[in-house]
Amino acid sequence: MTLSFNLSPGSALGDAVNVIASAERAIGMPSSVAGSYSGDTAEFSKSLAGEPWLILAAVLTIYIVLGVLYESFIHPLTILSTLPSAGVGALLALMLVGQDLSVIALIGIVLLMGIVKKNAIMMIDFALEAERDHGKSPMEAIHEACLLRFRPIMMTTFAALGGGLPLAIGQGAGSELRRPLGIAIIGGLLISQWLTLYTTPVIYLYLDRFAHWLAGKRRRPTGEIPANVPEADDKPPDAGTRAAD
Repeated sequence: MTLSFNLSPGSALGDAVNVIASAERAIGMPSSVAGSYSGDTAEFSKSLAGEPWLILAAVLTIYIVLGVLYESFIHPLTILSTLPSAGVGALLALMLVGQDLSVIALIGIVLLMGIVKKNAIMMIDFALEAERDHGKSPMEAIHEACLLRFRPIMMTTFAALGGGLPLAIGQGAGSELRRPLGIAIIGGLLISQWLTLYTTPVIYLYLDRFAHWLAGKRRRPTGEIPANVPEADDKPPDAGTRAAD
């Protein structure tokens, strides 16, 4: 037996699936009767089942690539800390305009992972170089990185916003399919841009301290002379003098 249904205006496909499931429980459908979805509902159910694994695979891939790039287990976490704000921004934008979290919107969130993390990459890459090559402290390095990388971060963000704007406001055939993609990109970029410029430096400093604590090291103040290095006046006695004594 085949039952077909359509959605009323403003209703989501996920809500319809929940209503059908609750109706099955209400009538006490026996276990010998099995049902399956087809069409858009089947694709929707498959996408829901694969969403968590898709996002986890994307995050894990990013972490591995960044770990190889920076040769560190800690600094990739600083970059990945920018991703939650992008996801929250995309969901808020979809809720604001009344769009559902469809498969296309999920693709937009995955795209955001690659766009948003470049903000933290530009700052952290410069800060690590300043620490390694110029001997600056983490505070000085990340502060200078924020100042010098602010303009390229804003330029790339507005370029991405300009690319997503036609998708979000476009009309015509197929626009209902493209609109969630543009809305998710724009909302995620706006929220993450506003937050990560403030949160990334703080997370960088705390994770840097955690990395040194984990390694059992203590950062010495500038100018402190190590205890095992003799000063210039404390020269060892001459070898010939010792032999004479």
